[in-house]
Amino acid sequence: MPVRAQRLVFSTTDYAYMQDAVCRERGFAPGGIEREIYPDGERGLRILSRMQGQDAVVIGGTNSDKGTLELFDLCCGLVVQGVDTLSIVIPYFGYSTQERAVQRGEVVTAKARATLFSAVPRARRTNEVILLDLHTPGISHYFEGYTHSVHLTAGGLVLDVVKRIAKGAGGEAVVACTDAGRAKWVQTLANEAGLTAAFVYKARKGGSNTQVTGVNADVRGKHVIIYDDMVRTGGSLVQAGKAYQEAGAATITAIATHGVLPGDSLEKIAASGIFSALYCTDSLPQVMKLAAAHPQFFKVLPVAGVITDFFREEEE
Repeated sequence: MPVRAQRLVFSTTDYAYMQDAVCRERGFAPGGIEREIYPDGERGLRILSRMQGQDAVVIGGTNSDKGTLELFDLCCGLVVQGVDTLSIVIPYFGYSTQERAVQRGEVVTAKARATLFSAVPRARRTNEVILLDLHTPGISHYFEGYTHSVHLTAGGLVLDVVKRIAKGAGGEAVVACTDAGRAKWVQTLANEAGLTAAFVYKARKGGSNTQVTGVNADVRGKHVIIYDDMVRTGGSLVQAGKAYQEAGAATITAIATHGVLPGDSLEKIAASGIFSALYCTDSLPQVMKLAAAHPQFFKVLPVAGVITDFFREEEE
């Protein structure tokens, strides 16, 4: 059997930290890129590594339009340079809540982004897109043509944290969610941890205004661990946290795969006084800065191991 060439790992500017982590975790080599910003704002990219017949991994998110286009340009350039395989790692797939049209004429942006990356020219052997904990799993089917999609989960990292918290609470812990929409995810997590699951009941008061009306499980005196795949501004998280607090929870910890957290969102969550800590993976670049600014409250779960485990299994 012929020996496969070593994978070269590239990243967009925002995801350089994850490029470094993936290379350290698996012993991959970083690919060389030269970047230039012209006076009119246009961006120039030059691939310095020789890519003919190599396997390329490119890490980047669609968390910003700038980052999305940089990722697309870099992928196209690598194919032109003759890569054998192209693995596009998107730790956070932006616009994931815009996965379907609710009103007439509404653009399904999640589909549009998938179509964009499906348009990357084909590498010699294969193109694959590797996604992490999509808000809507069906988005993985939006990728078309010869682009193969893979949906990974950081569930193992979350489960480890849940078990550690539950052990510290003497088993008096409950896994909870912010609304019934995440109940299935939380039920699975609770079953794996050997804990009870809980969720809050909500009533719509008009428009996007909702109010928590109750909690379905007894949380009195227990450590409530709220899990959600994504925390944006934290409004729903704080609302749910208040409900569990009023129901008698002794301590509340929040865990999310993706910490979007624009502006002062994290400060507001911390200032609510409801949560002992908030855990998020490093699927978004801003998480690294937030962790440095709030080391006691905000905890980061690195996903490099989740990504490299996939490549390890692929190679076996």
